[in-house]
Amino acid sequence: MTKPINRIAATLVGIAALAISTPSFAAACGGSLSEFLAGVKQEAIAKGLSTAAADRTLANAAIDNKVLRRDRAQGVFKMTFTEFTKRLISANRMQNGKKNLAKYADVFARAEFEYGVPGAVITAFWGLETDFGAVQGDFNTVNALVTLSHDCRRPELFRPQLIAAIEMVQHNDLDPARTTGAWAGEIGQVQMLPLDIIRFGVDADGDGHVRLKKSAPDAILTAANFIRHLGWQANQPWLQEVTVPSDMAWQGTGLGKALPVKEWEAMGVNARQGTLPSGELSAALLLPQGRKGPAFLAYPNFSVYLEWNKSFIYTTTAAYFGTRLAGAGRYDPGNPDQGLSDAQMKQLQTILNGKGYDVGKIDGILGAGTRAAVQAEQMRLGMPADAWPTPQLLQRLR
Repeated sequence: MTKPINRIAATLVGIAALAISTPSFAAACGGSLSEFLAGVKQEAIAKGLSTAAADRTLANAAIDNKVLRRDRAQGVFKMTFTEFTKRLISANRMQNGKKNLAKYADVFARAEFEYGVPGAVITAFWGLETDFGAVQGDFNTVNALVTLSHDCRRPELFRPQLIAAIEMVQHNDLDPARTTGAWAGEIGQVQMLPLDIIRFGVDADGDGHVRLKKSAPDAILTAANFIRHLGWQANQPWLQEVTVPSDMAWQGTGLGKALPVKEWEAMGVNARQGTLPSGELSAALLLPQGRKGPAFLAYPNFSVYLEWNKSFIYTTTAAYFGTRLAGAGRYDPGNPDQGLSDAQMKQLQTILNGKGYDVGKIDGILGAGTRAAVQAEQMRLGMPADAWPTPQLLQRLR
């Protein structure tokens, strides 16, 4: 079985947008754990939650150093797109995905009818997050949220989730001692954070509770509701593999550079399988490993994947997995130019940072900021501006 990759390891998507407005004392972090928890309790009560629920949630809360270690270790996202997809989209995962689409066909039909989200899209997330519920994480949820709220790196993102966990305890939807999940506090088969569960949870099986850990129907419809909230457009594509000519204007590729499909067609971009959609639909041309590697048109629905997870490699993989489950064939890996080692990528990021580009943390991960900077420098140097960093580019920048 291929180990699932939890999306929180790449990004903390949507947490800030969903964060509850909090009193000034909510900004506190660090220091004495007992004092910190007293402040959390005070905030929860101020929001109308019961003292009993706050006490029950926080009574045995503790810092989990394993959570902090996981928060600082994201090496898997240093893989190339072809390496990452090969690891995550195994034959076993494909087979189980198709089996689950058939097993829960009625639930998926309801999800598409009520929320407009295809079963293949939901199933791809379900498979990548937890292997269809098989690997949901063994971190105590309350301790994970306490740890990340107390830690002063991003308390504004995690503290609202801790307050939401208290609300779930009050509704008997979370057991502080027994509920486990991902290291960043996500729960259940599609790995939802407490705020998301409260706002978008669906009791699909009619038992009076949203049980994302044990109920596949609840997980499926909750995911569909959340995906729709992120902006999914019904009956629209999300990603499609294409072929591209060798003499394109590569500087026009990448996220944020969408054009009508008919303009891509005019430049020689064609569907590798099937046909392209209406010429008026907009799309961005994605080249995960440069102009010689796989190529995809990303349609407006692809933005939903970026809301679910900001990691380019994860989102493109999840979107591609969805197309496979919907019937598309394997992509053509092409013959990409040699990429950079971890040490070389960090060196490149350091150089780009010194030139004034915002590449974020020097972490060896080819994120959006690094890709944009690479493309800008390729243009300046007269190199094919496909945003794929190579040893040749690094040599010219040294």
